[in-house]
Amino acid sequence: MIFADKLMQLRKKAGWSQEELAEQMDVTRQSVSKWEGAQSVPDLEKIIRLSDLFGVTTDYLLKDEIEEVEHMIPSNDVSTLRRVSMEEANAFLSVKAATSKSIALATFLCILSPICLLILGAMSDISGYGLADNVAGGIGIIILLIFVTIAVAIFISSGRKTEAYEYLEKEVFETEYGVRGMVMERKAQYNATYTRNNIIGTSLCIMALIPLFGGAIFNDEDELLLIIMLSASFAIVGIGVVFFVTSGIVWSSYEKLLQEGEYSKEKKKNQPITTTVSVAYWLITTALYLGYSFSTNNWGYSWVIWVVAGVVFPAIAMITNLLCKRK
Repeated sequence: MIFADKLMQLRKKAGWSQEELAEQMDVTRQSVSKWEGAQSVPDLEKIIRLSDLFGVTTDYLLKDEIEEVEHMIPSNDVSTLRRVSMEEANAFLSVKAATSKSIALATFLCILSPICLLILGAMSDISGYGLADNVAGGIGIIILLIFVTIAVAIFISSGRKTEAYEYLEKEVFETEYGVRGMVMERKAQYNATYTRNNIIGTSLCIMALIPLFGGAIFNDEDELLLIIMLSASFAIVGIGVVFFVTSGIVWSSYEKLLQEGEYSKEKKKNQPITTTVSVAYWLITTALYLGYSFSTNNWGYSWVIWVVAGVVFPAIAMITNLLCKRK
Protein backbone atom coordinates (compact mmCIF):
# COMPACT_ATOMS: atom_id res chain seq x y z
CA MET A 1 0.00 0.00 0.00
CA ILE A 2 1.43 3.36 -1.02
CA PHE A 3 1.59 6.48 1.13
CA ALA A 4 -1.42 8.10 -0.57
CA ASP A 5 -3.69 5.17 0.26
CA LYS A 6 -2.44 4.95 3.84
CA LEU A 7 -3.03 8.66 4.40
CA MET A 8 -6.57 8.48 3.04
CA GLN A 9 -7.31 5.44 5.19
CA LEU A 10 -6.00 7.08 8.35
CA ARG A 11 -7.89 10.31 7.66
CA LYS A 12 -11.20 8.56 7.12
CA LYS A 13 -10.66 6.41 10.20
CA ALA A 14 -10.17 9.62 12.22
CA GLY A 15 -13.42 10.98 10.78
CA TRP A 16 -11.83 14.05 9.21
CA SER A 17 -12.45 15.74 5.89
CA GLN A 18 -9.52 16.82 3.76
CA GLU A 19 -10.17 20.38 4.91
CA GLU A 20 -10.04 19.38 8.59
CA LEU A 21 -6.80 17.47 8.11
CA ALA A 22 -5.37 20.46 6.24
CA GLU A 23 -6.20 22.66 9.22
CA GLN A 24 -4.42 20.26 11.57
CA MET A 25 -1.36 20.30 9.32
CA ASP A 26 -1.42 24.06 8.58
CA VAL A 27 -1.60 23.44 4.83
CA THR A 28 -4.26 23.95 2.17
CA ARG A 29 -6.93 21.40 1.31
CA GLN A 30 -5.40 21.18 -2.17
CA SER A 31 -2.14 19.96 -0.63
CA VAL A 32 -3.92 17.14 1.18
CA SER A 33 -5.79 16.28 -2.01
CA LYS A 34 -2.50 16.02 -3.91
CA TRP A 35 -0.99 13.80 -1.20
CA GLU A 36 -3.96 11.43 -1.34
CA GLY A 37 -3.96 11.51 -5.14
CA ALA A 38 -0.28 10.50 -5.22
CA GLN A 39 0.51 13.72 -7.06
CA SER A 40 2.99 14.87 -4.43
CA VAL A 41 4.60 13.71 -1.17
CA PRO A 42 4.90 15.90 1.93
CA ASP A 43 8.34 16.87 3.17
CA LEU A 44 9.99 15.15 6.12
CA GLU A 45 8.67 17.67 8.64
CA LYS A 46 5.10 17.06 7.45
CA ILE A 47 5.62 13.29 7.54
CA ILE A 48 6.69 13.54 11.19
CA ARG A 49 3.66 15.67 12.00
CA LEU A 50 1.37 13.14 10.28
CA SER A 51 3.04 10.39 12.26
CA ASP A 52 2.38 12.21 15.53
CA LEU A 53 -1.14 13.17 14.50
CA PHE A 54 -2.29 9.64 13.68
CA GLY A 55 -0.08 7.86 16.20
CA VAL A 56 1.70 5.69 13.61
CA THR A 57 5.37 5.23 12.79
CA THR A 58 7.05 7.10 9.96
CA ASP A 59 8.16 3.72 8.58
CA TYR A 60 4.52 2.71 8.15
CA LEU A 61 3.80 5.91 6.24
CA LEU A 62 6.85 5.79 3.97
CA LYS A 63 7.50 2.07 3.33
CA ASP A 64 5.06 0.57 0.85
CA GLU A 65 5.87 -2.99 1.93
CA ILE A 66 4.54 -2.36 5.46
CA GLU A 67 0.82 -3.11 5.18
CA GLU A 68 -0.23 -3.37 8.82
CA VAL A 69 -0.52 -0.21 10.88
CA GLU A 70 2.45 0.28 13.19
CA HIS A 71 1.26 2.31 16.16
CA MET A 72 3.58 4.34 18.32
CA ILE A 73 3.33 5.98 21.71
CA PRO A 74 2.22 9.56 21.09
CA SER A 75 5.06 12.03 21.50
CA ASN A 76 2.72 14.89 22.39
CA ASP A 77 -0.84 15.53 23.52
CA VAL A 78 -2.35 15.94 20.05
CA SER A 79 -4.16 12.60 20.14
CA THR A 80 -5.54 13.32 23.61
CA LEU A 81 -7.26 16.57 22.67
CA ARG A 82 -10.95 16.80 23.42
CA ARG A 83 -13.16 16.23 20.39
CA VAL A 84 -16.31 18.24 19.81
CA SER A 85 -19.23 16.27 18.39
CA MET A 86 -21.92 17.61 16.07
CA GLU A 87 -24.49 17.37 18.88
CA GLU A 88 -22.27 19.30 21.29
CA ALA A 89 -21.49 21.98 18.70
CA ASN A 90 -25.20 22.53 17.96
CA ALA A 91 -26.03 22.68 21.67
CA PHE A 92 -23.28 25.26 22.22
CA LEU A 93 -24.48 27.47 19.36
CA SER A 94 -28.07 27.28 20.64
CA VAL A 95 -27.07 28.25 24.20
CA LYS A 96 -24.93 31.15 22.99
CA ALA A 97 -27.72 32.46 20.75
CA ALA A 98 -30.13 32.38 23.71
CA THR A 99 -27.76 33.92 26.26
CA SER A 100 -26.64 36.64 23.85
CA LYS A 101 -30.00 38.38 24.33
CA SER A 102 -29.81 38.07 28.13
CA ILE A 103 -26.27 39.41 28.27
CA ALA A 104 -27.22 42.28 25.95
CA LEU A 105 -30.09 43.17 28.30
CA ALA A 106 -27.79 43.05 31.35
CA THR A 107 -25.29 45.33 29.60
CA PHE A 108 -28.10 47.73 28.70
CA LEU A 109 -29.18 47.88 32.37
CA CYS A 110 -25.60 48.69 33.43
CA ILE A 111 -25.48 51.60 30.96
CA LEU A 112 -28.85 52.92 32.16
CA SER A 113 -28.04 52.49 35.87
CA PRO A 114 -26.50 55.95 36.53
CA ILE A 115 -29.26 57.90 34.73
CA CYS A 116 -31.51 58.38 37.78
CA LEU A 117 -28.51 59.44 39.85
CA LEU A 118 -27.55 62.05 37.26
CA ILE A 119 -31.08 63.47 36.90
CA LEU A 120 -31.81 63.53 40.65
CA GLY A 121 -28.43 65.14 41.27
CA ALA A 122 -29.24 67.91 38.79
CA MET A 123 -32.70 68.38 40.33
CA SER A 124 -31.23 68.72 43.82
CA ASP A 125 -29.22 71.72 42.60
CA ILE A 126 -32.45 73.52 41.68
CA SER A 127 -34.21 75.00 44.69
CA GLY A 128 -37.66 74.75 43.12
CA TYR A 129 -37.71 70.97 43.39
CA GLY A 130 -36.99 70.94 47.13
CA LEU A 131 -34.82 67.85 46.82
CA ALA A 132 -31.90 67.60 49.25
CA ASP A 133 -28.51 66.47 47.97
CA ASN A 134 -28.32 63.48 50.33
CA VAL A 135 -31.84 62.33 49.42
CA ALA A 136 -31.15 62.66 45.69
CA GLY A 137 -27.83 60.87 46.01
CA GLY A 138 -29.31 58.12 48.18
CA ILE A 139 -32.24 57.42 45.89
CA GLY A 140 -30.01 57.57 42.81
CA ILE A 141 -27.48 55.13 44.25
CA ILE A 142 -30.24 52.74 45.38
CA ILE A 143 -31.71 52.67 41.86
CA LEU A 144 -28.22 52.27 40.40
CA LEU A 145 -27.54 49.31 42.69
CA ILE A 146 -30.88 47.70 41.82
CA PHE A 147 -30.12 47.92 38.10
CA VAL A 148 -26.59 46.60 38.60
CA THR A 149 -27.84 43.77 40.85
CA ILE A 150 -30.32 42.63 38.21
CA ALA A 151 -27.60 42.83 35.56
CA VAL A 152 -25.13 40.82 37.66
CA ALA A 153 -27.80 38.16 38.31
CA ILE A 154 -28.36 37.87 34.55
CA PHE A 155 -24.61 37.67 33.91
CA ILE A 156 -24.20 34.89 36.48
CA SER A 157 -27.20 32.97 35.17
CA SER A 158 -25.93 33.21 31.59
CA GLY A 159 -22.46 32.18 32.70
CA ARG A 160 -23.80 29.08 34.42
CA LYS A 161 -25.57 28.04 31.23
CA THR A 162 -22.37 28.22 29.20
CA GLU A 163 -19.74 27.15 31.74
CA ALA A 164 -19.78 23.57 30.40
CA TYR A 165 -18.35 24.96 27.15
CA GLU A 166 -15.60 27.12 28.66
CA TYR A 167 -12.93 24.79 27.29
CA LEU A 168 -13.84 25.93 23.76
CA GLU A 169 -12.47 29.35 24.65
CA LYS A 170 -9.47 28.25 26.68
CA GLU A 171 -8.28 24.91 25.27
CA VAL A 172 -7.12 23.62 21.90
CA PHE A 173 -9.53 20.94 20.67
CA GLU A 174 -10.52 18.87 17.66
CA THR A 175 -13.88 18.60 15.92
CA GLU A 176 -15.55 15.47 14.60
CA TYR A 177 -16.28 14.99 10.94
CA GLY A 178 -18.75 17.52 9.54
CA VAL A 179 -18.66 19.92 12.49
CA ARG A 180 -16.33 22.44 10.92
CA GLY A 181 -18.29 22.49 7.68
CA MET A 182 -21.57 23.02 9.54
CA VAL A 183 -20.15 25.90 11.58
CA MET A 184 -18.61 27.57 8.54
CA GLU A 185 -21.95 27.37 6.71
CA ARG A 186 -23.89 28.88 9.63
CA LYS A 187 -21.25 31.59 10.05
CA ALA A 188 -21.55 32.51 6.37
CA GLN A 189 -25.34 32.70 6.71
CA TYR A 190 -25.04 34.94 9.78
CA ASN A 191 -22.50 37.27 8.18
CA ALA A 192 -25.15 39.62 6.74
CA THR A 193 -26.90 39.92 10.12
CA TYR A 194 -23.58 40.49 11.90
CA THR A 195 -22.63 43.25 9.46
CA ARG A 196 -26.08 44.90 9.68
CA ASN A 197 -26.06 44.87 13.49
CA ASN A 198 -22.58 46.40 13.60
CA ILE A 199 -23.69 49.16 11.22
CA ILE A 200 -26.80 49.86 13.33
CA GLY A 201 -24.81 49.79 16.59
CA THR A 202 -22.13 52.12 15.22
CA SER A 203 -24.73 54.51 13.81
CA LEU A 204 -26.61 54.68 17.12
CA CYS A 205 -23.42 55.34 19.08
CA ILE A 206 -22.56 58.23 16.76
CA MET A 207 -26.12 59.59 16.81
CA ALA A 208 -26.13 59.42 20.61
CA LEU A 209 -24.27 62.74 20.62
CA ILE A 210 -27.21 64.50 18.93
CA PRO A 211 -29.40 64.92 22.08
CA LEU A 212 -26.42 66.24 24.07
CA PHE A 213 -25.43 68.84 21.48
CA GLY A 214 -29.09 69.59 20.78
CA GLY A 215 -29.64 70.43 24.44
CA ALA A 216 -26.56 72.65 24.47
CA ILE A 217 -27.84 74.52 21.41
CA PHE A 218 -31.33 74.94 22.88
CA ASN A 219 -30.21 76.15 26.32
CA ASP A 220 -26.67 75.54 27.48
CA GLU A 221 -27.34 77.12 30.89
CA ASP A 222 -30.10 74.70 31.90
CA GLU A 223 -28.14 72.02 33.75
CA LEU A 224 -31.18 69.77 34.22
CA LEU A 225 -31.95 69.86 30.50
CA LEU A 226 -28.35 68.97 29.68
CA ILE A 227 -28.42 66.06 32.13
CA ILE A 228 -31.69 64.79 30.62
CA MET A 229 -30.15 65.04 27.15
CA LEU A 230 -27.05 63.23 28.43
CA SER A 231 -29.32 60.51 29.81
CA ALA A 232 -31.00 60.23 26.42
CA SER A 233 -27.54 59.82 24.91
CA PHE A 234 -26.83 57.02 27.40
CA ALA A 235 -30.06 55.28 26.39
CA ILE A 236 -29.24 55.52 22.67
CA VAL A 237 -25.72 54.20 23.29
CA GLY A 238 -27.25 51.38 25.33
CA ILE A 239 -29.49 50.38 22.43
CA GLY A 240 -26.49 50.46 20.11
CA VAL A 241 -24.52 48.27 22.50
CA VAL A 242 -27.39 45.76 22.53
CA PHE A 243 -26.86 45.27 18.79
CA PHE A 244 -23.09 44.95 19.27
CA VAL A 245 -23.31 42.47 22.14
CA THR A 246 -26.04 40.26 20.65
CA SER A 247 -24.35 39.80 17.29
CA GLY A 248 -20.85 39.77 18.79
CA ILE A 249 -21.60 36.83 21.10
CA VAL A 250 -23.17 34.80 18.29
CA TRP A 251 -20.25 35.61 15.96
CA SER A 252 -17.67 34.71 18.60
CA SER A 253 -19.41 31.35 19.17
CA TYR A 254 -18.65 30.47 15.54
CA GLU A 255 -15.04 31.62 15.92
CA LYS A 256 -14.64 29.54 19.09
CA LEU A 257 -15.70 26.37 17.31
CA LEU A 258 -13.56 27.20 14.27
CA GLN A 259 -10.65 28.34 16.49
CA GLU A 260 -10.29 31.53 14.49
CA GLY A 261 -9.71 35.21 15.32
CA GLU A 262 -9.38 35.84 19.04
CA TYR A 263 -9.79 32.11 19.70
CA SER A 264 -7.06 30.79 17.42
CA LYS A 265 -4.71 28.15 18.79
CA GLU A 266 -1.86 30.65 19.05
CA LYS A 267 -3.90 33.17 21.05
CA LYS A 268 -5.20 30.50 23.39
CA LYS A 269 -1.62 29.83 24.47
CA ASN A 270 -1.27 33.48 25.53
CA GLN A 271 -4.73 33.69 27.12
CA PRO A 272 -3.68 33.26 30.79
CA ILE A 273 -1.46 36.35 30.54
CA THR A 274 -3.98 38.52 28.70
CA THR A 275 -6.79 37.45 31.03
CA THR A 276 -4.73 38.38 34.09
CA VAL A 277 -3.89 41.79 32.63
CA SER A 278 -7.54 42.40 31.69
CA VAL A 279 -8.88 41.47 35.12
CA ALA A 280 -6.24 43.59 36.89
CA TYR A 281 -6.94 46.56 34.60
CA TRP A 282 -10.68 46.63 35.23
CA LEU A 283 -10.30 46.03 38.96
CA ILE A 284 -7.96 49.03 39.17
CA THR A 285 -10.41 51.09 37.08
CA THR A 286 -13.29 50.14 39.38
CA ALA A 287 -11.21 51.03 42.45
CA LEU A 288 -10.32 54.44 40.95
CA TYR A 289 -13.95 55.12 40.05
CA LEU A 290 -15.32 54.26 43.48
CA GLY A 291 -12.44 55.95 45.33
CA TYR A 292 -12.78 59.19 43.38
CA SER A 293 -16.59 59.21 43.49
CA PHE A 294 -16.88 58.61 47.23
CA SER A 295 -14.06 60.99 48.16
CA THR A 296 -15.35 63.88 46.02
CA ASN A 297 -19.06 62.97 45.92
CA ASN A 298 -18.85 63.94 42.27
CA TRP A 299 -20.98 61.08 40.92
CA GLY A 300 -22.36 63.25 38.17
CA TYR A 301 -19.02 63.40 36.35
CA SER A 302 -16.94 60.50 37.68
CA TRP A 303 -18.49 58.21 35.02
CA VAL A 304 -15.98 59.79 32.61
CA ILE A 305 -13.41 57.43 34.16
CA TRP A 306 -15.16 54.52 32.43
CA VAL A 307 -15.08 56.30 29.08
CA VAL A 308 -11.35 56.96 29.37
CA ALA A 309 -10.72 53.40 30.57
CA GLY A 310 -12.66 52.01 27.60
CA VAL A 311 -10.59 54.07 25.16
CA VAL A 312 -7.26 53.09 26.77
CA PHE A 313 -8.03 49.36 27.15
CA PRO A 314 -7.54 48.39 23.45
CA ALA A 315 -4.03 49.89 23.61
CA ILE A 316 -3.29 47.89 26.78
CA ALA A 317 -4.57 44.71 25.11
CA MET A 318 -2.49 45.34 21.99
CA ILE A 319 0.70 45.93 24.00
CA THR A 320 0.05 42.74 25.99
CA ASN A 321 -0.40 40.71 22.80
CA LEU A 322 2.82 42.12 21.32
CA LEU A 323 4.78 41.22 24.46
CA CYS A 324 3.30 37.69 24.40
CA LYS A 325 4.35 37.25 20.77
CA ARG A 326 7.93 38.31 21.56
CA LYS A 327 8.12 35.67 24.27
